Amino acid sequence: MYEKYWNLKERPFQNTPDPRYLYLSPQHEDVLMKLTYAVAQGLGGGMLTGVFGCGKTLIGRVILRDLGEQKFSWAYVNNPSLGEPAELLRAIVRSLSPQDLPEKKTEILIDPLLEKLHTILLNNVQEGKGNVVIIDEAHTINDPRVFEQLRLILNFQTEDRFLLTLLILGQPELKAKIDALKPFSQRIPIRCHLGTLSEEEVGKYIAHRMSVASVEGLKGVNQVFDKEGIKVIFEHTGGIPRKINTVCDLVLLSGFAKKVNQITPDLIKSVIKEFSLS
Repeated sequence: MYEKYWNLKERPFQNTPDPRYLYLSPQHEDVLMKLTYAVAQGLGGGMLTGVFGCGKTLIGRVILRDLGEQKFSWAYVNNPSLGEPAELLRAIVRSLSPQDLPEKKTEILIDPLLEKLHTILLNNVQEGKGNVVIIDEAHTINDPRVFEQLRLILNFQTEDRFLLTLLILGQPELKAKIDALKPFSQRIPIRCHLGTLSEEEVGKYIAHRMSVASVEGLKGVNQVFDKEGIKVIFEHTGGIPRKINTVCDLVLLSGFAKKVNQITPDLIKSVIKEFSLS
């Protein structure tokens, strides 16, 4: 709706995990490097924790994009609290080797599913492809049996390599859950944490997203969001990208409706109040 007015080809602050919009702050760059290394070197397991809306899912999507589907088979599970542990295994099996849902009772038990998964992993490796399983929102797992299933799939190894890399993503409480499960915890060698953005990084984050969405000839981002406006956004959002996106999207909409040339601190404050964002 407001794109043309601000000389944009698309909305720059949508809360979707689009890899093009990843802003590589120093901490995001460090996390991306470590988790990519875990996958590329077949280290078995990696964990990423961070507050809600800090970009964990986006990091996962960027790893998928950068490593490519030709070299790896992927299973991406964003709802690991599916009920019985077997449901998670079924989701992983279906993602790594698309197929119809099992219907026989014997096919939805854990042991047959583990055997099937092992076969799929071996076949992929023999075809020259690695296997990656990403479990997003893993902090929502409350059943220790689910973590036990994840531990078991890390037992799938040859003499010299793991048959898959397991990446688990979740909010900070995930770390305590993993640490309480010593046999599983010991199999996660790479651990990363994403914090919030600093005020300076918020400005660079906004500039990056505006630049990705811009058309040729866009005025400098500082002519749209000035330094004082960015300060207000930082103070309100605490440097959490998802909150920044929500505020900036509504501010651009309001600025368009009011036909302003620049996003001012007063406009930002009025949008926060109008949309009850406080």
